[in-house]
Amino acid sequence: MASARVNLIIEQGVTWSQSFTWKVGDPPAIVDLTGFTARMQIRPSRCSSTIVADIGTANGGIVIDPLAGRFDVSMSSDVTGAIDGGLYVYDLEATSGGGEVSRVLGGAVSFSEEVTRGDDSYE
Repeated sequence: MASARVNLIIEQGVTWSQSFTWKVGDPPAIVDLTGFTARMQIRPSRCSSTIVADIGTANGGIVIDPLAGRFDVSMSSDVTGAIDGGLYVYDLEATSGGGEVSRVLGGAVSFSEEVTRGDDSYE
C-alpha cells in the first residue's frame, strides 16, 4: 500500500500540531492502531544523514488515538524555533505490535521563517 503525500508548512518558533487519520481500502476504512507506535523524522533531503527533528510516541511528540486511527503530531516552539527556515522532507512511519513497519505519509515540509524573536538583535 502506498503512503499518502501531504506537504506541510510549519511556522518557525511556534507550537505546531496536526492530526492525521490513517485510512486504507476502497472505500477507505480507518485503521485500528491498537498496539501501534509511530515515528516521524524531518531531514534536509531524503538521502541526508542529518535529522532536523525526530518526533515519536516514545518522546511524546506523537499521540495515537487507536480506534479513531489518528496520529496527533506536535512540536514545541523551542523545537520549531531551532530549525532554520527552508524546505525539508519528512515521513511518518507506524509500527504494529507485531513489528510490521508501514510508511503512512510523507512529503515536503516548509519552515516559514520567524520575524518576531525574543532577543533584541536586528539585522
